[in-house]
Amino acid sequence: MDCRGVLPALCAACFMGMALSQTTLTPAVVNTTLMENGTSLTVTPVMLSTTTPSCLAFNTSTCEPCAPGSQYDNNTLMCECCLDPGLCLFPGACLPCTTGFYQPLAGQQQCLPCNRGFYTNFTGSPLCNPCPSGSFNNDTGRDNCSSCSPGFFTSQQSSTSCAPCPLGRFCNSAGCSQCQMCPGGTEALQTAARDCTQCRPGMHKAPHQTMCQICGSGFFQIHWGQESCDVCPENHYCPSPDVNPIQCPSDAFCPEGSLSPGFCMETFFRKEGETCELAPVSIALLVIGGGVALLSIILIVLHQRKDTDRELSVARAPLLRKERPQGRYDGVPCDADPVYAGW
Repeated sequence: MDCRGVLPALCAACFMGMALSQTTLTPAVVNTTLMENGTSLTVTPVMLSTTTPSCLAFNTSTCEPCAPGSQYDNNTLMCECCLDPGLCLFPGACLPCTTGFYQPLAGQQQCLPCNRGFYTNFTGSPLCNPCPSGSFNNDTGRDNCSSCSPGFFTSQQSSTSCAPCPLGRFCNSAGCSQCQMCPGGTEALQTAARDCTQCRPGMHKAPHQTMCQICGSGFFQIHWGQESCDVCPENHYCPSPDVNPIQCPSDAFCPEGSLSPGFCMETFFRKEGETCELAPVSIALLVIGGGVALLSIILIVLHQRKDTDRELSVARAPLLRKERPQGRYDGVPCDADPVYAGW
């Protein structure tokens, strides 16, 4: 059978072991090599004459570029017969890209490895797929992505790594695209947490909160994993948030939310219902004290009045007992100072 000028399909049949009747070509020797993700065909013609090249046996006008997702093999006769690089007589002469590699263009000599964060898991791929959220890869030419470990997550596609869950959040499975908030009454005290721990007695946490909180003053909580605290009841007091309320003493006051009992002042006051009132001894002391205070005020007023009178008398004495100098008036002795009426 002569392959000159025949269709590419018939030429392919010639390559698969059929004898050539052309004097310049003998039946070709077909070497089949099993490769990863494909089979490579190497056809070696046996030349009887070196004057006519074997490629002249084919119509090179039928050469076409290898499709995207493949590369041409310049070691095969089907591609060597074509003058332009990247062209082959039929698609079977093109090698598909292996997993982890791709080629978006036609007629290329080699495939490209997928970038970090991308992958392709089938042969002959014209493109690579991004790693979905919850997975990653950190190498080129990968045919798969690795899931994030428990306690780690990634919410983006084409990730090259996973991030640890922050405080207050957790992930208890592989491939988390986001970490969950710890439920009410529980918390995560470390990053990359796989689960949550319950709040201790004396503490609480609402579902929207991140960490457990200590109960406020006048509140208590004696159970594990609670979302809220209880107010200390009336007639009880709560010195610590993690203990049961304590009964209020009979002579003390303990309104709702008390931290400690309130007592009336001993001796002077006594509890009467919900208030403190004066004891009898306090009333007697107030009466006596009031009388003593009033008497003291009277004595002070009298003493101040007496001192005022004494000072006035001392001031008038020199005027009444003043000695008058002797003088003469028409030869008659008389006082030198005039005498005023009223003295």
